[in-house]
Amino acid sequence: MNTQRWMSSQFFSFYMTWGIFLPYWTGWMIHTKGITVSQASFIMSLGLVIRGLSTLLVFPYLSGKFSSKALLNGMAIGTLIALLCYIPASSFTSLLVVTLLLHFFYPTLMPALDSAAGALVQHNQLRHYGKSRSWGSIGFVVAGMILSVFTGALGDEAILWALLLSTLGFVCLGFMHAPVVLSKKPETDPAQKGGMIKLFHIKHFGLVLIIVILLQAAHASYYNYGYIFLQEIHAPKYLIGLIINIAVIAEIIFFAVADQAFRKFSVASLLTLAALGSSVRWLLVFAFPNVAVFCIAQTLHACSFAMGHYAFMKYLIQHIPHAQIPKAQGMYSALALSWSTAIFTIFGGYLYEVEPRYAFLGMILCTIPAMLLALVYRRVEYKHRKDVAASSV
Repeated sequence: MNTQRWMSSQFFSFYMTWGIFLPYWTGWMIHTKGITVSQASFIMSLGLVIRGLSTLLVFPYLSGKFSSKALLNGMAIGTLIALLCYIPASSFTSLLVVTLLLHFFYPTLMPALDSAAGALVQHNQLRHYGKSRSWGSIGFVVAGMILSVFTGALGDEAILWALLLSTLGFVCLGFMHAPVVLSKKPETDPAQKGGMIKLFHIKHFGLVLIIVILLQAAHASYYNYGYIFLQEIHAPKYLIGLIINIAVIAEIIFFAVADQAFRKFSVASLLTLAALGSSVRWLLVFAFPNVAVFCIAQTLHACSFAMGHYAFMKYLIQHIPHAQIPKAQGMYSALALSWSTAIFTIFGGYLYEVEPRYAFLGMILCTIPAMLLALVYRRVEYKHRKDVAASSV
């Protein structure tokens, strides 16, 4: 199996599990374990806290001790064990403990996979990050489509078994032959040794991190209230799943063409376009609360999420030393994909209770500052290129 295919299969397999866990897990606990909505929300909120701590602190530390392959396999096995613990768990306390255990292992697989992909690109063993990552989005969609059939036939009990089987598949895939560079134990290099603070000494890292935190936080209302908002605007129930998947399909198309179509775009330009697309997306949902416009706005997920993520990966590959990639990924995963989303979920929930459309309008409090900062970054980049060109004449 060549490196491109190996990375694609890893993304596909992991995001199949994520396509089951992210949309269905809270509902599974409510419907099969008999806990209340508020109890499930509390459990998942604490899970997000542990997820942030694990990806911010534990993942970078372990990345300095073990090879990428060993770390992926260890976290995958830990995830499988945690999922098995859900079978006997029935009380609120036991479900809380198991969920915290799951969030210690499971979410770290996401930055671990992106770190592995970044390392392969830096070693010229992976030509197209975007194409491999697009298979992750395909896996997400495939899992949702298959699971909808099984839950319709067998009920919500099928969710746990589907997640267990797909996770077992990911574990088995991890023991296949992997690129040699991912099996090497990280070497201690005094020149690259240092904590996360050292990342901020890298040119523009802090600015880029703030921009992607804002871009990802702007999805809080959509992730948490998009489903019930579609019901609010009278979307047909049988179409809601398809409407939600429009965003993922747009993401797949973007990742499939990004390496070629945006090869000459700078990181700053990509971040600017991502912020602009995100702002337009939430303004459309607010201004035109109907199903047709919501569907059109879904295509802008290619900008709001996919382009922002791709821009960060491009910055990471171009500017972050290999030894520092796990730290950068851990910080991005914790701050952009976990904690900022949790904070703006609370803010969006307050706005949703006032008026559902306000929850989406409120997200421009993230996207407008992100766009302004990206424009500043773009101007700085342009000035730097101009100075370099002048000095070489």
